Amino acid sequence: QVQLVESGGGLVQPGGSLRLSCAASGRRFSTYTMGWYRQAPGKERELVAIISSGVFTNYADSVKGRFTISRDNAKNTVYLQMNSLKPEDTAVYYCYALSGGTDYWGQGTQVTVSS
Repeated sequence: QVQLVESGGGLVQPGGSLRLSCAASGRRFSTYTMGWYRQAPGKERELVAIISSGVFTNYADSVKGRFTISRDNAKNTVYLQMNSLKPEDTAVYYCYALSGGTDYWGQGTQVTVSS
């Protein structure tokens, strides 16, 4: 069982930045594939960024060049640095982990981009 706890969401103006953090339980964090998804009101949940155990990364086209996913295996934590935020980035952001063929999800953190 993997537990995920997100933090770092909030309200930010367009063009601003936020960093999301996700702390994971478990002794094998370095082997987990980790990621961030988001879900806006009335829309499907979508992949934002993913990072493998070997630090291979992949991003949604809509966030490439603005968002960066990273991980700190010593802290069992994955990060999402979000720059140049746009109103369309407004959503609940969920941390994701894949371990042993099982998906795990955090409770979500709200990000609102508005002036």
